[in-house]
Amino acid sequence: MQERRSPQPAVLMALLLGCALPAHSHHSSAMFDKDVVREVHAVVKEFQWTNPHVWIQILIENESGDTEEWSIEGGGPNTLFRSGWRRDSFRPGDEIDIRFNPMRDGSAAGGFIGAKFGNGSTLGKWQVS
Repeated sequence: MQERRSPQPAVLMALLLGCALPAHSHHSSAMFDKDVVREVHAVVKEFQWTNPHVWIQILIENESGDTEEWSIEGGGPNTLFRSGWRRDSFRPGDEIDIRFNPMRDGSAAGGFIGAKFGNGSTLGKWQVS
């Protein structure tokens, strides 16, 4: 009769890590306050078409008249491309009206909802529901 051997610890560790990696590849959006929608007029500083999420760096004038830089996180490039976005959808210097959910901790960042350009075109969810 042949002796049954248990799997090596290294094999077990590799299997466990393989299962954990997909769960690690996406983060939660819990840091955004989904009960608050900010709508501001902004100037695009930079558009970062990167995985796993795009980023729109915008400049906003605050109540004191000072300019603040905000980081707005969008979806993944692949999904956005299928929705009509391109890597040049936002260009430095573009003036936009933008809607986003701000961070719960009050930092200068948020989750993208929608944007409206000077020519009237929109990206994302612009219509108020």
